[in-house]
Amino acid sequence: MSAVSEPIAERAPPRRRIGVTSAVWIGVIALAVTFAAVTYFTITGEGDSQRLLTPPVVALLLIANLMPGVALLVLIGRHIARKRSASAGMGGGSGLHVRLVAIFSVLAAVPVLLVTLVSSLLFQYGVEFWFSDRARGMLENAQSLAQSSYQQLLGEVGKHTTAMAGDLGAGLREAPIDSLDFTQFFARQVYYRSLSEAVIFTVTPAGAIDTVALVNPYERDLAKEIDPKLIAQIKDDQASTGASGDRIRAIARIPGADNLYVYTGRLSDVGEMSSQTRRAQLVLADYRALVQRSRSLQLQFNGALLLLSLLIVAAAVWVAITVADRLVRPISELVGAARDVAGGDLAVRVPEPRAQDEIGTLARAFNSMTGRLEDQRTELVTANAQLESRRALIEAVMSGVSAGVISIAADRSVRLINAPARALLRQGDEDPAGRPLKQIAPELDAMLDGDDREGVLQITTGGEALTLAVKITRDEAGQVLTFDDITQQLNDQRRAAWSDVARRIAHEIKNPLTPIQLAAERLQRRYGKKIENDDGTFARLTGTIVRQVGDLRRMVDEFSSFARMPKPLFRQESLLDIARQAMFLHEVAHPTIHFELEAPGPAPTIICDRRQIGQALTNVVKNAVEAIEGRGEGEALPQGEVHLTIERGSDHRVLLTVADNGVGLPVERNRIVEPYMTTRTGGTGLGLAIVKKIVEEHFGTIAFSDRPGGGTCVTICFDTDLLANMAEIGGDDDSTEPRPPVLTRTGKAKS
Repeated sequence: MSAVSEPIAERAPPRRRIGVTSAVWIGVIALAVTFAAVTYFTITGEGDSQRLLTPPVVALLLIANLMPGVALLVLIGRHIARKRSASAGMGGGSGLHVRLVAIFSVLAAVPVLLVTLVSSLLFQYGVEFWFSDRARGMLENAQSLAQSSYQQLLGEVGKHTTAMAGDLGAGLREAPIDSLDFTQFFARQVYYRSLSEAVIFTVTPAGAIDTVALVNPYERDLAKEIDPKLIAQIKDDQASTGASGDRIRAIARIPGADNLYVYTGRLSDVGEMSSQTRRAQLVLADYRALVQRSRSLQLQFNGALLLLSLLIVAAAVWVAITVADRLVRPISELVGAARDVAGGDLAVRVPEPRAQDEIGTLARAFNSMTGRLEDQRTELVTANAQLESRRALIEAVMSGVSAGVISIAADRSVRLINAPARALLRQGDEDPAGRPLKQIAPELDAMLDGDDREGVLQITTGGEALTLAVKITRDEAGQVLTFDDITQQLNDQRRAAWSDVARRIAHEIKNPLTPIQLAAERLQRRYGKKIENDDGTFARLTGTIVRQVGDLRRMVDEFSSFARMPKPLFRQESLLDIARQAMFLHEVAHPTIHFELEAPGPAPTIICDRRQIGQALTNVVKNAVEAIEGRGEGEALPQGEVHLTIERGSDHRVLLTVADNGVGLPVERNRIVEPYMTTRTGGTGLGLAIVKKIVEEHFGTIAFSDRPGGGTCVTICFDTDLLANMAEIGGDDDSTEPRPPVLTRTGKAKS
């Protein structure tokens, strides 16, 4: 040790370096002293001690002295925070403690500085306005104006009195004072000069007033109104004036006459004017006294602002120190515990304070969080193992079922889809998981918008129409769609139904066809040439009967042969002609019903089987007529109406609408197109079933709805693009078959 040690006396004293904090302290104190000295010399160096300092100068001096004071308070608070943090033994240093004190202090100091600056400027500019030369001149001018107005009123009456005295002197030279002419002249003088009263008088040696002539409309004792002082003030033949009460008075000597005077008076608010003039003089005097104290008030106000601002900042620093002490200790403990949790130790806990405040709540929440995290970590490990096992089982089960299954997320994206579902929706080997359901099967996506949980849905996928039986179930994260292809099942049911229909038609209809046809032909032969004045109606009606019987015979034969509807022969046909034919048959048979046909111009044409479409429209119109007849009879009932409309829809579609005002749809309206479902006693229940079959084989749809105002509305929709691909290639051409009449009695085609 002795080899490396040096005597203390021989060591060089260490150089003491000034830290940043010490430099800041020194700089703030120096600024405070400097600004205080500048403020003192600025205030005492002003030449006129009674003049106000300009507002910018006062505000600048105030802020210049306030900022070092605030900085000193913040530095003192920071120093106290460091000491308290070190004495309390808080871990992690005193950085948070000091920052909290600094933040709270600055947050309190900045608004105080701004408020002080604004308050000082507002006060200074307000004081400058009221104590400025302009304000003083305004008050002096107001007082001078009041005094001038008062003197002007007095001078006006004095001038009139002087002029009147001269006129009276001239009048006395022409007429004696007791004559009537002079009296009238005197009265006119009073009237012309807008005077209220006047009197001509003399003064006796004893000083008494001796009245010579007067004009006294108010009947006052004018002798008492004459002030001897005004007589003594008469100079150089000029009237002397004065005011008392509600009158301005003037006395003038009449020229050319010794000891003869005239007194005049005029009503005026001179008393109020005199009072206002005195008040203006008092206000001006008070204002001048206040101006002398203005600078003292200015300095006192700004000094009070400086002191109050420093007190507010000092209080904020003290509150910041107290709050920081309370916050930092438990936060330091929470920081240490959080580091342990980040390291994987979920068993760590912090001491819970007894106080029921936010810090105590935070500590308890932290302990509860770590406890739940520890429990959940164990549960997650177990749940993950179970989920993996369950997922493998579900995938194995879904791959073995024949029904299609799709699991849908809450945003309607596909979460899981099995192989049968991909095959039914023609998705190939590509896994559509994650794609929106609307892109894969828009019909299924549209079904999710409804309230039905199951139903039969028709979709078109890969150019093929399928009928699916769909069920919808919900899970905790979305929905699950389960569906089977029942297209073939429906076709089988449809074929079986038509087989039964064919047997019933062959039994019920075929036998009476021959007598009907023979009777119609005999009517034509026997009476066709005997009917006079015939417009062709008889021939058209009997021809229609024969033709329709032939159609029925062919239809029955085909039903009996094939146990299904005849195969349609697709050709270009006019819907307007077909509709007119269907309307004409019922129009003739039911003249009490109003039939109306409406179609655009030119009328649309479609590829179809004319006979089958005509049969379908005839059945629909027939049902409308029967619905009208089902209302019964009565005068209160409106006339029956059947309205058939043909219109072009969107996307190459044609719509046929048949509306009536009959009894309306039955309660079980969803079953009216099933075979043998009927609401009439004598009905077979096959009409609408055949219509639906014809429409479907023409790639169309049929819908039933309630007509506004009562009745039924049947809408048939055909897709002209699909029908265009079904144009007949070869086959028998029966174009030579006579077409039915295209005219109706009351129907009309609108173009």
